[in-house]
Amino acid sequence: MYLQFPAFTPQSYSMQTIHYRLDASITPTQLAEIFQRAGLKRPTEDLARMAQMLEHASLLITAWDDEKLIGVARSLSDFCFCCYLSDLAVDQNYQHKGIGKQLIHLTRESIGTKTTLLLLSVPSAMTYYPKVGFTAVANGWTIQRTQ
Repeated sequence: MYLQFPAFTPQSYSMQTIHYRLDASITPTQLAEIFQRAGLKRPTEDLARMAQMLEHASLLITAWDDEKLIGVARSLSDFCFCCYLSDLAVDQNYQHKGIGKQLIHLTRESIGTKTTLLLLSVPSAMTYYPKVGFTAVANGWTIQRTQ
């Protein structure tokens, strides 16, 4: 599915059109590159792992400036109770323009109102998520990966 929304660019006071796609096919290299351009720590040198991340995602929503991938929301879900937004990445050159917020909105729209959306945040984004509708929880636990 192909969606289009205008994005305001504060630096130039102009409008540019950002296109959003639901379940667009992207390559492991594209995923690794958007993680790098967004400043996210992911195993981007391991393209086989990037491929598995794409293959096993339940929902992939992407943001494009023409043919350039500038954002991704990658989620794992049962679409009836819980959805884990595993990756929200926006190219650093496109941040603060509402693209992440729109990716979250489209994720919520895709999973429906019966499904809880949850995520783990990097420390530097802890102040961002309350601004886009998330509530912090104190009753969560993790077992960290060893690789």
